[in-house]
Amino acid sequence: MTTMELNVSPLGQVEGDLDVRVQITDGVVSDAWTEAAMFRGFEIILKGKDPQAGLIMTPRICGICGGSHLYKACYALDTAWGTYVPPNATRVRNIAQASETIQSIPRWFYAIMGPDLTAAQYSSFPSYEEVARRFAPYVGTSYQTGVTLSQHPVEIYAIFGGQWPHSSFMIPGGVMCAPTLSDVTRSTSILENWGRQWLEGQWLGCSVDRWLENKTWSDIQAWMTENESQANSDLAVFIRWAQEIGLDTYGQGYGNFLATGTFLNPDLYTNPTVDGRNAALQSRSGIYANGQYYDFDQMRVTEDVTHAYYEGTGSRHPWEGVTEPIDPAEGAKQGKYTWAKAPRYDVPDIGYVPLEVGPLARQMMAARPDAADFQDSDPLIKNLIDELGPSVMTRVLARMHEAPKYFRNVQRWLKELDLHGEFYVKPTEPSSGKGFGATEAARGALCDWIVLEDGKIANYQVITPTGWNIGPRDANDNIGPMEKSFIGTPIENPDFPVELGQVAHSFDSCLVCTVHAYDGKTGKQLSKFRMGGG
Repeated sequence: MTTMELNVSPLGQVEGDLDVRVQITDGVVSDAWTEAAMFRGFEIILKGKDPQAGLIMTPRICGICGGSHLYKACYALDTAWGTYVPPNATRVRNIAQASETIQSIPRWFYAIMGPDLTAAQYSSFPSYEEVARRFAPYVGTSYQTGVTLSQHPVEIYAIFGGQWPHSSFMIPGGVMCAPTLSDVTRSTSILENWGRQWLEGQWLGCSVDRWLENKTWSDIQAWMTENESQANSDLAVFIRWAQEIGLDTYGQGYGNFLATGTFLNPDLYTNPTVDGRNAALQSRSGIYANGQYYDFDQMRVTEDVTHAYYEGTGSRHPWEGVTEPIDPAEGAKQGKYTWAKAPRYDVPDIGYVPLEVGPLARQMMAARPDAADFQDSDPLIKNLIDELGPSVMTRVLARMHEAPKYFRNVQRWLKELDLHGEFYVKPTEPSSGKGFGATEAARGALCDWIVLEDGKIANYQVITPTGWNIGPRDANDNIGPMEKSFIGTPIENPDFPVELGQVAHSFDSCLVCTVHAYDGKTGKQLSKFRMGGG
């Protein structure tokens, strides 16, 4: 079989380079290796810098979720310095974080998932013509409006933060803004216009309130046939199409999840501490492993470098983390194959395991019992997992389900702002300490660990959602979450393995993907594909 290179999608992932090498046996992926091909070294850059350097540097890690990086970097310093954060400031931080995420949701669906949905190999399926009419890149009717309208929520971020991306308006002790009634009115108008035009008018075909009444997979099936508007919505079209082409049958992964949670309660987190964080989260944290829920404890997080291009083997907690890069050629001799470390979590009575992060993980935590009155309590996505199992389709539905939920959150926080209240209280700046800050970026759990000594950063470690998901094998040869999700994927046409793109894009890893396909019996390379490349 010949080897070739070709574009499988005109729109690939967001940034960086990720090689996904898969082994195919009898038409099914039997093993996989995710290879992050670029070293960036922000942890090295930040060492020895002023404590607030993370507020400037980490938002530059990503041009899509820079606000999420600022959010967790700020809380890392809040906890290290022991600040007081006025409730107004927490609401503004939440508004900005959620606005950034809701702009990402339609942009990801239409620009990242959409092109895969209209791949030529699906052209013989009955619904293909309608799907292509809506979702075809650039020319699709829904593609055009979805991508264009997605820019509006970050206008709200810019009103409070001064700019987007790469704002640094969140600082220890609050935010550097004093919004006016005009700011709040404009933000509300922008949000509600986006809700009418895209969220309700195009995506749901109904009101947000009607969609949020759905609690089970049976509810969704009934909703899809309730009236013509809902039946013809982009969401209903996607669900029918996903089942038609089999997106509900592969991409499962481990079925184990981690969420660090996000959106702090303004009145319960005025004095941020690491230990007090879980109880103040609206979008809850937690672990779901082997069918059980566990509380999230950042002290149980480690990063394993056994198969990563760094000195040594084994794992460390991020406060003791070391980032010492080595030559990849030398690393390959030691069985290393990626620049990504392997994050793991020590689950009680189970041990260190790979855990998937992202919207699916967040919505699994929303189904945890015993939620406080202010916390997100929502059984829908867990019911989908119980009924259908994890898959490309359920991963997509989990993310899209967050759009109406975050829309309602931002509406409420805007109404709750006290324009005559405090937005910042200057903190003291201890010369030493440790801090932990986390949030849920669009793609999943995003965390910073900071160690301060003599008024400088002694150690700074970042674990991104992509790091959790595309991390490699660990010292025990447990494969990473995305590697696991590729296994079992059927490849209909090795010359155009769109199924690999579907799995990779369902995670929305913040990396461009190059896919190499190998036959499991002969070891011969079948094809090489550049996803998003030229």
